[in-house]
Order: sequence, then C-alpha cells, then structure tokens
Amino acid sequence: MQHLEHPQEPHTSTAHHHPAAPAGWPDAVRATLHCLTGCAIGEVVGMAVGTALGWHNVPTMILAIVLAFVFGYSLTMRGVLRAGVDFRSAVRVALAADTVSIIFMELADNATIAVFPGAMDATLADALFWVSLALSFVVAFLVTTPVNKWMLGRGKGHAVVHQYH
Repeated sequence: MQHLEHPQEPHTSTAHHHPAAPAGWPDAVRATLHCLTGCAIGEVVGMAVGTALGWHNVPTMILAIVLAFVFGYSLTMRGVLRAGVDFRSAVRVALAADTVSIIFMELADNATIAVFPGAMDATLADALFWVSLALSFVVAFLVTTPVNKWMLGRGKGHAVVHQYH
C-alpha cells in the first residue's frame, strides 16, 4: 500500500523516503487499543447476534470477523473524515492503517476462543462465553501490540493516520 499524502498536499517523489520516527511502546499500545476497540465492538456484536440466533459456530465467527473489520475501519475513518479528508481517501487511510493490525488481532482472538474448552458452545447466558471472549481480547492485545510497534517504527499501520490528528 502506498504512503498516503494529505489530500491538499502535492505528492512528491521524496514522500516514500522520510525516515520513520522511532516507535515506542506507548504508541504501539495506543494503536492497539484503538484497533481493539473496533474489533471488540464487532466481535461482541457478531458473537452475540450469531449466538442469539442459534447459528452454528462457523457462520457466527464469520459474522464476528466481518463486523470486527467494519467497526475497526469505521473508527479510523471517523477521525480521518473529521479532519476534512474525502470519503475515498479516508477508506484508503483506514485500509492502510488497520488491515495488518486487525488481521493479527482476529487471528489471535478467534484462535483463543477456538481452543478455550467449551467456549465455542457457550451461550450468551453462560459466564464462559464472556470470560473466553474477554480472555481472547487480552491475548489479541498481547499478540498485536508488538506487531503495531514494528509497523509504526517503519511508518506503516497507524503511522499513516497521525498526519490527520
């Protein structure tokens, strides 16, 4: 994915050669918490809807994953759109900022739920449902934070959003 310039700024040939600022753990934690917020909203809504409707595990997980991406991208786009960026550019920024982070987060949290004994068959009324979901978010956070630190250090991921804040 190419580096996205602010829409009002002309694209220059040196745009790809700016050295990335060193990324610290606090920046990675903030980026991961931002991503986790959108993913968690999507996951909870998807798991709750699928479980309440009595869907099997696979369609429920698919819905939760799709909604995690939708809500994750939406949270980023909301801030970028507020900065005055047009919708198409905001979509591109959200895709560049969040895709890798959401992929790692979804892999980690869904794998955790899949291996947690009984979690796949728990219902909304079961404490196991909520405990396994909360644990999956903790695991996703722990797995994704180093990924975000690595990407931020290279000017990727949430680094592309910083110019709009």
